Amino acid sequence: MRNPLVKRLPSEFKNELGKYIVIFLFMALSVSFVSGWSVAGGSMATAYDESFEKYNIEDGNFELYAKADDELIKAVENSDRFDAKIYENFYVEFPTKEVDSTLRIFKKRTDINLECLMDGEFPSSDSEIAIDRMYADNNSLKVGDKLTLHGKEYRICGLVALSDYSALFSSPSDMMFDSIKFGVAIVTADTFGTYPEDKLHYVYSWKYAERPADNTEAKKLSEDFLEKLSSEAPKYMNAVTGYIPEYTNQAIIFTGDDIKGDTAFVQMFLYIIVVIIAFIFAITTSNTIAKEAGVIGTLRATGYTKWEIVRHYLTLPMLVVFAGAVVGNILGYTVLKDYAASAYYGSYSLPTYVTLWNPQAFINTTVIPIIIVFIIDLLMLTRKLSLSPLQFIRHDLSRRKKKKAFRLNTRIGIMKRFRLRVLFQNMPNYIMMVIGALLGNVLVMFGLVLGPVLDNYQQEITSNLLADHQYLLKAQVETENKDAEKFSATALKTIEGALKSEEITVYGIAKNSRYVDLPLGDNEVYISNAYSEKHGIKAGDEITLREQFGSKEYKFRVGGIYYYPSTLTVFMDKDAFNEKFDCDKDYFTGYFSKSEISDIDDLYIATEITVDDLTKVSRQLTRSMGNMMNIFVAFGVIMYVLIIYLLSKIIIEKNAQSISMAKILGYRNSEINGIYIVTTAIVTVVTLLVTIPLSDYLLGQLFVIFMRDYPGWLPYRSFVSVYAKTALIGIGSFAVIALALTRKIKKVPLADALKNVDE
Repeated sequence: MRNPLVKRLPSEFKNELGKYIVIFLFMALSVSFVSGWSVAGGSMATAYDESFEKYNIEDGNFELYAKADDELIKAVENSDRFDAKIYENFYVEFPTKEVDSTLRIFKKRTDINLECLMDGEFPSSDSEIAIDRMYADNNSLKVGDKLTLHGKEYRICGLVALSDYSALFSSPSDMMFDSIKFGVAIVTADTFGTYPEDKLHYVYSWKYAERPADNTEAKKLSEDFLEKLSSEAPKYMNAVTGYIPEYTNQAIIFTGDDIKGDTAFVQMFLYIIVVIIAFIFAITTSNTIAKEAGVIGTLRATGYTKWEIVRHYLTLPMLVVFAGAVVGNILGYTVLKDYAASAYYGSYSLPTYVTLWNPQAFINTTVIPIIIVFIIDLLMLTRKLSLSPLQFIRHDLSRRKKKKAFRLNTRIGIMKRFRLRVLFQNMPNYIMMVIGALLGNVLVMFGLVLGPVLDNYQQEITSNLLADHQYLLKAQVETENKDAEKFSATALKTIEGALKSEEITVYGIAKNSRYVDLPLGDNEVYISNAYSEKHGIKAGDEITLREQFGSKEYKFRVGGIYYYPSTLTVFMDKDAFNEKFDCDKDYFTGYFSKSEISDIDDLYIATEITVDDLTKVSRQLTRSMGNMMNIFVAFGVIMYVLIIYLLSKIIIEKNAQSISMAKILGYRNSEINGIYIVTTAIVTVVTLLVTIPLSDYLLGQLFVIFMRDYPGWLPYRSFVSVYAKTALIGIGSFAVIALALTRKIKKVPLADALKNVDE
């Protein structure tokens, strides 16, 4: 080690050990989180992508009113605009006796939408059933347990993942899947053949000879397929009652989109953290240069070049960042990877996966962060070290002529003036504190606010039901129940534009309705507040909706907004509804009722909309993300503490000579604490007052962006309790920091006042 600069590195590292340990831990934690999530997400995304071919996943499915004739199937397949093969994929749905849920049961598939066996074995007898693994976990079911369905007891012989139900959406219009009260299962073909025909859903899946290259091609092919299907079905006395191309099927695509979206999000999060670390290094190195200006000037005067000194001051930051990245990757590939995988398996019905080496994750978590830190610190160092050797020897590090410090009003007390000087002299540090606190508060508030948002959403839905009981019928059947009120309903779609096309329920409400109190006219409609908030529609606007399985469009003039937060809905007069949709004057599709309707046979009831159906979003998100929220809070607190501690420590070190002089002049440690720590405390409190509302606003905007990709609407709400908890966490965290800073000030020696007396 002939180079004196190299010999100085160990002593510099020892002198700044606390700073480097903090930054190393910060870097390692951030990289481990991102690396683990990227590796698990990348491996699962690969398994997900490969599953389309491995399990022969459909290109779409449709449901018919009745079982299709062979001639109808052949007529649809016989097209010059697409080459597709159609497969039966019938199912039944039964409630379970042992748990409060509904199971959608298929026969074991052999040609399309194959299953992945996760545990046990596939059913082989008429008393065996294999159920979805995720559904089983959420309902504490295991292989060997019993389930009673439609009056028959089954033994759970296996746990499976159905390739076309990686996310357990029971309906394409649902905003969120439900893996608690909805599940899928398979039985043998013989067992399935014993189910009553009136319970069968005549669903057919199709598969193109060649998979579409992208969603644009898939959309064109699916439109051609729907046009052919819609034109052929009536010829064979049938009708299309459901149609879902694969590229819009949330049960298939939601999982892949979410995994890939998470990976992009955590990578962006890491880059923000790395930029903060780089600026912290820049500030600390600048402070070091100011302290060692005389040494640097001497070295430059004796022949050392600017670039040799730049390289010297870059070495330790780069080594610390590199070490943090390496340790973070090791933790990511070992501990955090398994945690991320368990989080995905806790939400989705994924097949088995194999951990894959992810070179892109290594680049994103190691190479790019090192480059970011290198560029930012290099720019700062080259600018700072471009001064002449004489300027360094004189400690004249200002590029501009020194201005006389602006005078503070002498009426201000000496201690307050001192604090103001500390504030102005360390403004870059305090600005970084504000940025770090903002990011920390966003994470903390996100972890704290999701629970109240979901609870509030569930309470709003249950408090604003259209009726205690809502029945949709397969055929028009009368009832003697005096609470019952007829309504008409249909489903339309929004026109795809800035937002994806999604289902809108249109209700025809009886005049003077007991359940929906609205002044409905013939020429105007009301829309739910959920529809209004998501799409930015207000009274007086005109909306255009399209029929679900065709191209006909309908225009409506919005007369007002009705508070109904659960779904995207249009309300119109029942007579106007029947006229608009060419229905008979007495046409209706269901009943609102205050009490249960018991005189209509189940054969004629398509579905009963329950509170469970409307609250599945809050239920599932609480199940999927409840434990993760604590991680966001913890990580936000760690970020907050590390950044504020590090920058506060730099301020004290930068002012060590002034602190030492104050001690010589007789100021007690408590009085010095009142200058430096109280100044930082005031900045912290002001920062909390500013950044908490700003964090809340940013989260609200992120919620809007997040919900654009999902059907339905989950409104973001602010809560005073969340504000208070975030503030208390911030103040409590600073109290811990203040104790450490007090010890730091106490250790400043009196001899520091004698250093650089020539300045």
